[in-house]
Amino acid sequence: MIKRYFDIENMLRAGKVLVIYGARQVGKTTLLKEFLSHTDLKYKYDSGDNIKTQQILSSQNFDDILAYASGYELIAIDEAQQIPNVGLGLKILVDNKPELKVIATGSSSFELSQNVGEPLTGRKRTVILFPFANLELLSIYNEFELKERLIDFLIFGSYPEVITANDTKEKIAVIEELVNSYLLKDVLKLNNIKGTNQLWNLLKLIAFQVGSQVSLNELATQVGIDVKTVQKYLYVLEKAFIIKRIGPFSRNLRKEVTAKAKYYFIDNGIRNGIILNFNNIDNRDDAGKLFENFVMVERIKLNEYINRYCNYYFWRTYDQKEIDLIEEREGKLYAYEIKWSARKKVKPPNDWVKTYTNSEFKVITQENYLDFILK
Repeated sequence: MIKRYFDIENMLRAGKVLVIYGARQVGKTTLLKEFLSHTDLKYKYDSGDNIKTQQILSSQNFDDILAYASGYELIAIDEAQQIPNVGLGLKILVDNKPELKVIATGSSSFELSQNVGEPLTGRKRTVILFPFANLELLSIYNEFELKERLIDFLIFGSYPEVITANDTKEKIAVIEELVNSYLLKDVLKLNNIKGTNQLWNLLKLIAFQVGSQVSLNELATQVGIDVKTVQKYLYVLEKAFIIKRIGPFSRNLRKEVTAKAKYYFIDNGIRNGIILNFNNIDNRDDAGKLFENFVMVERIKLNEYINRYCNYYFWRTYDQKEIDLIEEREGKLYAYEIKWSARKKVKPPNDWVKTYTNSEFKVITQENYLDFILK
């Protein structure tokens, strides 16, 4: 058992709902059942797939909902996004049973947030469960061993089934199953999207442009849809934990780029599965993109898990000066350039140094990336 960073027991509060979001197959159910296997609380475990549970918790019938939880200290509902208006049902529970603890997991933040967000304002805590972070894999590997497996992470990612697969062939089979069976399931279901081929083509284009500025107009032209539809698709793909948008940073310079964004994949293996490229790092021309995507997302996982709150940006000027990642936290700017191969010393652009004097700059390479994603 690879220990997840979240400690459910410490996050549970009476009269509050602990909402655990995450993509399909990242281990939400395993995390929940592992906690339930050793808790001393008297609990009821249920699934949002259960039709009877759907009927009760979506009914807004106080008597039925309170009877459902009678005698229990903890209610745990997996796949809660399947329950219509689940937020109202959970609100009735915690409002009328303030001693009760509740856990709800969901595979799509988009739908679950719509169902629980407003009704549970002030009554919930939300956390995101990602594919395994290197921070979590420290429970089975030391830092030396993590470095030895870097190429594996770059190509196959870190979904639980991928990490526990026995060989390369099995890893590829797992990724292909994730991509073909799970990847767009929530997206298509939640939004009644009929243009499956268009959505898939858009995803491929984003996969090839990882770490690059993306023009929505160009994407719309290449996919054959309008810009508003592209914006909608990208928003939904992010809410389904497939991609992560990083916007441009601009405060003072007229020549700073402000119109475009960058997109990264929450998992390298999913990105490579979309473009069907599992070649070794020596036989591909996107090693730099893979490393940048990996470092960027591992950093986001780390910050999320240790509750280090940041705004994320990239910085670029019209005369091609750029920095890969800007973290804004605690009133200060931290600039990071991510380099797969840094043969010469990299310095921050003069425009950045002169304009943002109260900032720090660091280059992240194969030599020092572990400190960046573990601490």
